[in-house]
Amino acid sequence: MALFTAGYVAPYLLPTVVGRLDAHLPLSPAQAGLVGTALLLGSATAGLTLASRIPRHGQRPLARLGLLLAVLGYGTAASTTLLPLVVAGVVVGGFGSGTATAVAASGIAGQRDPHRTSALGLLSVSATAGALYLTLPRLGGGHGLPFAAIALVAVLAWPATGRLGGPTRRGPAVRGSGRLPHPRAGAVLAGCLLLWSLTQEALWGVSGRIGAEQAGLPEATLGVVFAVALGAGLLGVTAASAFGARLGRALPIGAGTAAIAGCVVLTSSADGLAGFAAGEILWNAVYPVVLSYVIGLAAALDPRGRWAVLAGSASSLGTACGPVAGSLLAEGFGFPGMGLALGVLLLAVAGPLTAVALRSGGRTPVPAEGPVRRGGAPATAVRTGPGAGPEPAGAPVRVRRTPRRVLLLSPAARRSRSQEQEQNQDHDQDRKRTGV
Repeated sequence: MALFTAGYVAPYLLPTVVGRLDAHLPLSPAQAGLVGTALLLGSATAGLTLASRIPRHGQRPLARLGLLLAVLGYGTAASTTLLPLVVAGVVVGGFGSGTATAVAASGIAGQRDPHRTSALGLLSVSATAGALYLTLPRLGGGHGLPFAAIALVAVLAWPATGRLGGPTRRGPAVRGSGRLPHPRAGAVLAGCLLLWSLTQEALWGVSGRIGAEQAGLPEATLGVVFAVALGAGLLGVTAASAFGARLGRALPIGAGTAAIAGCVVLTSSADGLAGFAAGEILWNAVYPVVLSYVIGLAAALDPRGRWAVLAGSASSLGTACGPVAGSLLAEGFGFPGMGLALGVLLLAVAGPLTAVALRSGGRTPVPAEGPVRRGGAPATAVRTGPGAGPEPAGAPVRVRRTPRRVLLLSPAARRSRSQEQEQNQDHDQDRKRTGV
């Protein structure tokens, strides 16, 4: 949960990051959006790079590397006004955030209830981001405060990494865990999640501009609206955690995505405080609920966490393209036209997401550390053949199933077996008769 918070807080703070870059550095709104895109692309690159390497290198070293990169990158971006250094720091910090998120996703997939764990992680992220939205406007201006806050969250998450595990096996001999299960469902989920996240971030990236330019709200009021919206997200995630799997996954994902489409249209067409606040609050209440079920669905497709990491990376790619897409749509069609286009795209991906959830709804994930014997010791897989020996505890258990063979006896063999059985019965009767 600490890593999840440290990795996700940067995308959650993207509106204030982009807004302050636009206001305090010589950047246009589109250029500031490109800097936010660079941050999210760095995060997505980390997830795609580390999807299959976490068991080999271990969760603790990768988590600490990600947090260290986040502190260095965001700290650099916060401490300078030179654009090349700001952009470089943003990219490095984004890679660190993505590394922390990838480790967190692999750990969530190994839990017995990944949906509940992801809901608690989103609860922590929403609370942290809400507190920062209330605090940052009171600390003054400048582009560096949001970056400094993200770096501080990474520092606070560092002690929690001591409870994570190291590599599965020292040395380069760690083998991969085979092909990804359910490739078709996983590919559909990743592709839909890319578009789903693009629409969310396209609106989130320009929400500050909608509130300031179209609704006419000052920065302090915008901060309060965003904080209340993230507070509504806390309530939504709490409700999702309480319901758990009793609603299944298809209904929350499908109906929730349709509801988000309506909220996007409402927010983008708002011209005052009431409409803007209503759209933002409803949207942020539903968004993390749907996201928690999607994370649980990805974890159910592969309990070793690979689909969870890959789906999260696809989501980061969509999130990275969101600010630019939102800015281009807003400039081309205005804020209401942008919201209508995003709402239609959300409705288009709701169907495939629901179909994957329906087909995968009955799969219960198994903890990634493998089967556990009575007493808590992980079982080891056994290999056969030359050089056979026990595999490490984290390796997949392979069971060789031999084909069943039915042997049909010839007539002569059946007569011979029948005569042998009769002789044995006569011999047993003679032994009983003589008492021997």
